[in-house]
Amino acid sequence: MPAAPNRLIAEDSPYLRQHAQNPVDWYPWGPEALERARTEQRPILLSIGYSACHWCHVMERESFEDATIAARMNELFVCVKVDREERPDLDTVYMNAVQLMTGSGGWPLTVVLTPEGEPFFGGTYFPPEDRWGRPGFPRILEAIASAWADKKSEIDRSAASVRAGLERFSNFAPDASALTAATLSTAAETLRGAIDGDEGGFGRAPKFPNATALNFLLRQAWRTGRADLLDPVVLTLRKMARGGIRDHVGGGFHRYSVDEHWLVPHFEKMLYDNAQLLELYADAHRLTNEPEFRRVAECIADYLLREMRHTEGGFFSTQDADTDGEEGLTYVWTLSEMNQVLGDALAPLVTRWFQVDQAGNFAEPGSTVRRSILHVQLELADLAKLFRVSTEEAARQIETGRARLLAVRQQRPQPGRDEKILASWNGLVARALIRAGSGLGRKDWIDAGAAALAFIDRHLRRGDGAALHRTWKDGRARYDGILDDHAQVAVAHLDLFENAGRQASLERALELAEFLLEQFEDPENGGFFLTARDHEPLIDRPRSPFDGSLPSGNAVAVELFLRLHDLKGEARFGRAAQRTLTLFAAALAKQPLGTAGLVTGLEDSIFGRSTVLVTGDIDSKLGSALLRQARSVFRPGLSVVAHPGDDSLLPAGLRGRGVDATGEAAAWVCSNFSCSPAVRSPDELERLLSAR
Repeated sequence: MPAAPNRLIAEDSPYLRQHAQNPVDWYPWGPEALERARTEQRPILLSIGYSACHWCHVMERESFEDATIAARMNELFVCVKVDREERPDLDTVYMNAVQLMTGSGGWPLTVVLTPEGEPFFGGTYFPPEDRWGRPGFPRILEAIASAWADKKSEIDRSAASVRAGLERFSNFAPDASALTAATLSTAAETLRGAIDGDEGGFGRAPKFPNATALNFLLRQAWRTGRADLLDPVVLTLRKMARGGIRDHVGGGFHRYSVDEHWLVPHFEKMLYDNAQLLELYADAHRLTNEPEFRRVAECIADYLLREMRHTEGGFFSTQDADTDGEEGLTYVWTLSEMNQVLGDALAPLVTRWFQVDQAGNFAEPGSTVRRSILHVQLELADLAKLFRVSTEEAARQIETGRARLLAVRQQRPQPGRDEKILASWNGLVARALIRAGSGLGRKDWIDAGAAALAFIDRHLRRGDGAALHRTWKDGRARYDGILDDHAQVAVAHLDLFENAGRQASLERALELAEFLLEQFEDPENGGFFLTARDHEPLIDRPRSPFDGSLPSGNAVAVELFLRLHDLKGEARFGRAAQRTLTLFAAALAKQPLGTAGLVTGLEDSIFGRSTVLVTGDIDSKLGSALLRQARSVFRPGLSVVAHPGDDSLLPAGLRGRGVDATGEAAAWVCSNFSCSPAVRSPDELERLLSAR
């Protein structure tokens, strides 16, 4: 008979609810758990993960579902489970602590704390017995319990040392000397040199997309005109698009590749990866005019809108790596399965295109069944030549086959979907849909981005003010929003103002910006903390320039305030951005791969941003053509604004520019608070915007 559910059964998080039937006496993070630890003077065993995490599931099956192990956990500790996506504040603090203690980190994150929340032991996945050079989890539990009983003074010293290290993590010395174009050049060279010249991507296995760093290189390639900066980005995007990390049937990308060839992914799909890659592939298409990159962007958007969207417009968080306990089961195929679905007419060409054969290239550990991860190695023209058909016919067969495979695959058991809706991730996907939709002429994507922002404003606002909740699920919003939530949503609102003329979005962006300055900025040294001033007190208040899977919150804040400075002409916005760059300047110079988001902000700060203001009859044939041309050009730091018809409705920084008594449509390229002469030809506008 199953054990009665523990306290996690009442939580919203799918990850926490996955552990609700464990025999472990789990608590969610909160006053009840912390008070029990203090009252009984027990250490806290804190376990942090997320619903799509494969190794989190493994540790649950091996240890947390084991009655003997669970009994010792319950006897020795107050056991607390945290969803890192709900509580990035806790995850950041304790991940930093584990990295200080061990030199590495990851998920599941396992940390042991004093009753006051101070960490003194940590690690990631532990097996149920000694294995692979790792100590078994039961042995770890007994050793910690023994130390807690007999070596409390050593534990106190260890906790104090970690606490001091955490304080150093957030301390930076302002230094403006590195805020130069030379730092950008060095960063570009460092990133270029880190890319695998054969397979693309940064370093060897495992390989992550790292869209933030690729975006910076793409921008630098445009600014310098250097093919040796552009070519590694194109190589990486092409290899990723053709590798197994991409879902060739359903669209979208998996989290990362375990090998250096992009073939075998960890199969979880994350909203934030696909949002960033949508924008990156759309930008790469605008710069290179590669049709393949446009198709990839379209497939990502199709996937997001089909599988990850709430009926009210918000976007869900993740899809699991596992299906029925087996990683990747939904996505892989045997040759016989594909032949049956495709039929004799399509199977030979389509299976050859996706490199599916009898031998297969993937098997779950312990399984004798060999399946294939779909990937592409041929050029379409070579495939067509091989099968003696036109390239158009080859493309038609591939698309027909893909649609058949998707229809059948949707009838299979599906990976779990974490239906939390997170403010920052939705801001990120909204801006990606708006920017990519504008650049590629897809109004439906812009509308989808607008709907995501409307969802946030409707469900995630804390009362009537600017502040946001972090997460929403099943009608309930919870947890205070962090820096990333407010900054990402604000930037997405700026994009909606610029690309759809939504005046209310400009006001919302300004409201969020003011809240960031009030609640998150360090008024003495500059930069922004992860948590607000009125946030729950933790043992540390992190502040970091470093990107993770997403660009750092400080990088997004810099973009926001640089753009607002241009639009509003208010020096205080420019100062907020500059103070942040100055605070983190040394880190940008030394570690550009880890701070590519802020390095991109430095680029905008040095070279300045530009705005195309289209005035006059913007709905005329010429007005529409000018707007379309401006938005189709790839130019770093470019905003495009359609004149609302009333100069008083323009942001203050653009008022009085582009005055034209004729009322005819015209474009004005503005930077540094001055504008070019009127442009009335799309070709001339393209020439102006292409000039470096």
